[in-house]
Amino acid sequence: MKKPEILSPAGDLEKLKTAVLYGADAVYIGGRNFSLRSRSKNFSNEQMKEGFDFAHSRQKKVYVAVNVFARNSDFDTLPEYIDTAAKAGADAFIISDPGVFAVAKEVAPKVDIHISTQANVTSFKTVEFWKNIGASRIVLARELNFEEITEISKKVSSIELECFVHGAMCVSYSGRCILSNALTARSGNRGECSQPCRYEYAIAESTRPNEYFPIEEDSRGSYVLNSKDLRMIEYIPELINAGISSFKIEGRMKTPLYVGAATSAYRQAIDDYFENEQKYKENIPQYIDKLSKASSRDFCTGFYFAPPDESAHIYSGKSYVRSYDFAGIVLDYDNATKTAEIEQRNKFSVGDEVEFLCTDGRSFVQKIQNITANDVSVQSAPHPLQKVKINVCCPVAPFDMMIKSVSSSS
Repeated sequence: MKKPEILSPAGDLEKLKTAVLYGADAVYIGGRNFSLRSRSKNFSNEQMKEGFDFAHSRQKKVYVAVNVFARNSDFDTLPEYIDTAAKAGADAFIISDPGVFAVAKEVAPKVDIHISTQANVTSFKTVEFWKNIGASRIVLARELNFEEITEISKKVSSIELECFVHGAMCVSYSGRCILSNALTARSGNRGECSQPCRYEYAIAESTRPNEYFPIEEDSRGSYVLNSKDLRMIEYIPELINAGISSFKIEGRMKTPLYVGAATSAYRQAIDDYFENEQKYKENIPQYIDKLSKASSRDFCTGFYFAPPDESAHIYSGKSYVRSYDFAGIVLDYDNATKTAEIEQRNKFSVGDEVEFLCTDGRSFVQKIQNITANDVSVQSAPHPLQKVKINVCCPVAPFDMMIKSVSSSS
């Protein structure tokens, strides 16, 4: 049995490096055009090349999302963009539009094509169609259940199946939504979604503009579109047995902490399962604890077992749960002095209890005993991206992350 691929999100170069170092087998990115995350930093052509080189030097892959629903004007620059990404080293393009597919096949015939979840592939016949015209992988529609996925994997051989296993769930059918465009003139299908499905709504009568009446599905409130996040780390055996070859983590717009924690948790879970299934089962609380280090909504299992019912929605005003702050990231470590150089991301101070999440899977907790900035002792690191040094009780390495409980924030 082959280990499934862990495919992690990379909204920028730092997150790409984070994903790779925390255990991803591959990452998916977007350039400055043609991907559906226009508000993410994304990659310039130069950053794309640097990211490819970084991943490939560690035997990891990089897939480039070109999953926009193309308009006529897009084809003026699309061929050059695909050619540039291919020559820089893209391992695959993620595509939903048949026109974009045709251009990619013409311009970069040697680069694999993965069919995006937005193509809504829900049957083995559709998988066969894409396979027969040259796709190497299908990102199945997230609305499929285990029984349907298993049937597809048995009926269509020699093509990879990829499914989302963790992250935010869009309320619309496989991401095809016009709500954002209608309410905010920002199209979700052009990478500009404002997530109005997460808003709380109320009714106002036209002659009483300042009197608002809540829209209540029931006594719990009106968040009828606000889905919980997906978490399938407790179901690694079921995912593997269904024939899924790539486990995709959502979140190109999430923080490096989210990328690192989610990637590390799924890396550990899969490795433990292949080493010993009982070890995997016993360690599930550890994986869930690691996932809890990054902010998220409450969790559900999506469509894998059955269509989501009312328990898969969030009915309170508190959407994201954030227990930890991303305090800093390790830049360097001096083993002789047991000193780490930290780039600050959120304020931390002498006396704070912090936890280090390490790229090798370790974690440890300690109190900050001292902080120096430019060789001067200071009480805190309050400035964004400030570089400071602290003593650490265990060895660390670049890209290890330091986090701090929100309840202990200074």
